[in-house]
Amino acid sequence: MSPEKIFVAGHRGMVGSAIVRTLLAQGVQPQDIVTRTHAQLDLCDQQAVQDFFAREKPTQVYLAAAKVGGIHANNTYPADFIYQNLMVQANVIHAAHTHGVQKLLFLGSSCIYPRLAPQPMAEEALLTGPLEPTNEPYAIAKIAGIKLCESYNRQYGRDYRSVMPTNLYGPGDNYHPENSHVIPALIRRFHDAKVGNVPEVVIWGTGTPRREFLYVDDMAAASVFVMQIPITTYQAHAHPMQSHINVGFGSDITISELAHAVVQAVGYTGRIAFDDTKPDGAPRKWMDSRRLRSLGWRPLVELHEGLVNAYFAHLASRQT
Repeated sequence: MSPEKIFVAGHRGMVGSAIVRTLLAQGVQPQDIVTRTHAQLDLCDQQAVQDFFAREKPTQVYLAAAKVGGIHANNTYPADFIYQNLMVQANVIHAAHTHGVQKLLFLGSSCIYPRLAPQPMAEEALLTGPLEPTNEPYAIAKIAGIKLCESYNRQYGRDYRSVMPTNLYGPGDNYHPENSHVIPALIRRFHDAKVGNVPEVVIWGTGTPRREFLYVDDMAAASVFVMQIPITTYQAHAHPMQSHINVGFGSDITISELAHAVVQAVGYTGRIAFDDTKPDGAPRKWMDSRRLRSLGWRPLVELHEGLVNAYFAHLASRQT
């Protein structure tokens, strides 16, 4: 049998680069992994995406490309978040179908679930209530991606699967001072405060919301694991109109606890304060990942180890 030709969309992002690392570690040959930078292929350009699939003829697709960001970015650029993510998903998934790709994995987000969904959030909670307002446009786009995959499966018999990760962190994260997620934002701020001998770091919100965090290489391993599940086994665990699978660490912590864990990893010795005039976001986001665990997957990287790895990766990136 000829080898698979695997297109990893978004290979320069945190998750996409981890998927490439995982595939290579599992023995996939570098020449069998297809990647394109944004400069080489604009995934919002429908014709360019169609031309790419016609030319490269991939047999599998990992759709990890997305416009992502934290609360500030989602609140500031809602139109960009919904438009760009909708276009990328629609173009890649439709082109995959058009050019005969049978297997595709779409990476979503835990924000697809209602703001006040019962905790932990099970797959069945999708579309059962209002979304968190601060990232609703992004969440709507991700929900559309799930339903795109399900619709091509139902109408054309494709094997397009969706995984919903909890909050991810690790090498390759975005450390932008305004548009990053909570862990890279904290790592950057505590490192800068350590270097500058700043006595106090103020964090947005009350510190009381609870969040679950998963190391990105665990997420990549879960993605490849889900892609490799035999279709009969996968279908036995996923309803045709509720086919997505959660990927979580299995437990959550408060933002305050997280801040102290990052302080320990970074080695900052100053004070931590919380600005309760800033938004907290959803009160709790904890994924129910029992479905995936029942299929045999488990995370391997504990939070402290992952934070130390992420910090040293950030230090290395600052020196390049």
